[in-house]
Amino acid sequence: MFDLITTWLAAMGSLGVGALMLLENVFPPIPSELIMPFAGYLAANGTLSFLAVVIAGTVGSVTGAFLWYWIGSFATEPRLRFFIARHGRWLTISVGDLERALSWFDRHGRTAVFLGRMVPGIRTLISIPAGMTGMRVLPFLIYTALGSLIWTTALTASGYILKAQFARVEVLINPVTNILLLLVATLYVWRLLNSRQSR
Repeated sequence: MFDLITTWLAAMGSLGVGALMLLENVFPPIPSELIMPFAGYLAANGTLSFLAVVIAGTVGSVTGAFLWYWIGSFATEPRLRFFIARHGRWLTISVGDLERALSWFDRHGRTAVFLGRMVPGIRTLISIPAGMTGMRVLPFLIYTALGSLIWTTALTASGYILKAQFARVEVLINPVTNILLLLVATLYVWRLLNSRQSR
């Protein structure tokens, strides 16, 4: 799996990094904690540019976040709850996830948009309450971009710094990555089946 992801990213370049980060923010097939360190590893090898990887990852992340902001700006909370209860299983989100994002936004206000970009389980949906409460687009984009930039830079730097270690522990990384992706797929199927049973 290590070779598969790095080969795909190397072939697609920064565009592939941005596309995966966009998908990770809308429908998380592969977490950013895997995407960006692998991209950082390729940057350390000279295959990709570190700056281009960070920019692409940030742009993809902000684009995905803006999609949820846009949805939130047109939806009421009851409609969102109904939509997520009915279709959220396909996006691996639940009404509980929405409630946590709303609660996080209520507690932290606008800074929740910034902080939420770096909190797993929150960053995907934190844009919804921002849109629902009418937060202006420009501050939203600034907070989101800053939070996303810090997150993607940190993850990319981890892969870049650990370049030598990546080469040494590739034998370990492959099974760990496979297990992580298997857990993601299992969680997705479990939530899908659990949602159907609850209905």
